[in-house]
Amino acid sequence: MSSWRDRVGSRSYDAVVVGAGPNGLAAALTLGRAGKSVLVLEAAATVGGGTRTEELTRPGFRHDLCSAIHPLGVGSPFFKTVPLTEHGVEWIEPPLAVAHPLDDGTAGTLARSLDETARALGPDGNAWRRLFGPLVAGWDDLAPALLGPVLRVPRHPFRMAGFGVRAVWPAATLARTLFRTERARGLFAGLAAHAILPLEDPLTAAFGLVLGMSGHAVGWPLPKGGSQTIADALAALVRSHGGEIVTGAPVAALADLPPARATLFDITPRQLLAITGDRLPARYRRRLERYRYGPGVFKIDAALDGPIPWRAAECARAGTVHLGGTLAEVAAAESAVWRGGHPERPFVLVAQQSLFDATRAPVGQHTLWAYCHVPNGSTVDMTEPILGQIERFAPGVRDRILALTAHGPAALERRNANYIGGDIGGGANVVDQMIGRPAWRLDPYATPVPGTYLCSSSTPPGGGVHGMCGFLAAQSALKIL
Repeated sequence: MSSWRDRVGSRSYDAVVVGAGPNGLAAALTLGRAGKSVLVLEAAATVGGGTRTEELTRPGFRHDLCSAIHPLGVGSPFFKTVPLTEHGVEWIEPPLAVAHPLDDGTAGTLARSLDETARALGPDGNAWRRLFGPLVAGWDDLAPALLGPVLRVPRHPFRMAGFGVRAVWPAATLARTLFRTERARGLFAGLAAHAILPLEDPLTAAFGLVLGMSGHAVGWPLPKGGSQTIADALAALVRSHGGEIVTGAPVAALADLPPARATLFDITPRQLLAITGDRLPARYRRRLERYRYGPGVFKIDAALDGPIPWRAAECARAGTVHLGGTLAEVAAAESAVWRGGHPERPFVLVAQQSLFDATRAPVGQHTLWAYCHVPNGSTVDMTEPILGQIERFAPGVRDRILALTAHGPAALERRNANYIGGDIGGGANVVDQMIGRPAWRLDPYATPVPGTYLCSSSTPPGGGVHGMCGFLAAQSALKIL
């Protein structure tokens, strides 16, 4: 059997992209649109990285391997320019973006409508409206700055200042200050916990604000048929602009690559160090060696013989359900993980794609997608704690499980080499790495080696399926092409 090098041959390119996750494909598409010859090399057998879908449990049950819900996809300035729908992506928006149930059978909910959300939050409705109203109104102005490098002058400084004055707060402090009820506090805590940081840390409010405003401005949709459709659409677009994609093509060293004027890596700093060897200057190498990876995740997927039997009816209308109880409980769980612990009641994220997309499971049956945060590299089996949290708010769910698979950090890293120690975000969201990742540079995508760029979620704006890391890195590379 011929190797991938035989398939590529001796041809040279304007650019080679290593990695066909959403950012690598976004970079390749941006370069192809500019008329450049592009080769994409992907180690896995299929494109997609974190946007892949497979039958993990039983035939007919289609599970998303990682990303499932895509608020930053439809809200991405890059994706707005990409005709995904013409290449098979059909967005489905559930009636509610998020539900956050409590033990009393009620739930805080995030709807597309700001007014609907405010009404459901009762006494805290006006506070929610005051917090998010101005941000939602300015989404189109704010999104390019929020999904880009921090160390740049924003085009709309006053709107950014309005966001920043709240974003710098610890999420727990902001929630306790603005809201009186556990429904509103818990709802905001669940949004902010996507930071995978202690909610007492500065800037964690930013995550709650961005995800809340995106829910109101563009929704939290899911793609019909699975997240793989996003990757497949991007790959089709790359090819339509003359780009080549070769899968099953691992890259171990720069010498493996064909000649190119620019090389863009959709990988994390640890892998870049391994591939580049001593080509990087010592100072930059030391910075990458100090790059900090965040907590990992433990994920389960299950085939169910019926929908999850939620106690709070609102949960059955939500694409995403955040499980953790009160603000205090969510904050305690996330803080414990950051300190290296495994909470008995972890914060659990549940996606319910099959409730709204009949292609995900056989008629009358459903999929369960759920994960919790764990310390980086954890080997602890969190299946029972996750199921315990779901059972807490949906009694009887265990009786509906037909088949279940579980993947801890090591298994997730085997599926996607970018998930170092199970970190699905490309690096910890600590303050210095939010401001400058992977290193503090005016151009965070360009390395000190001419023509070599990083385009993964280890660059701004970080994790999520939005393609902005790849798009912005390609814009940087185009300066020399």
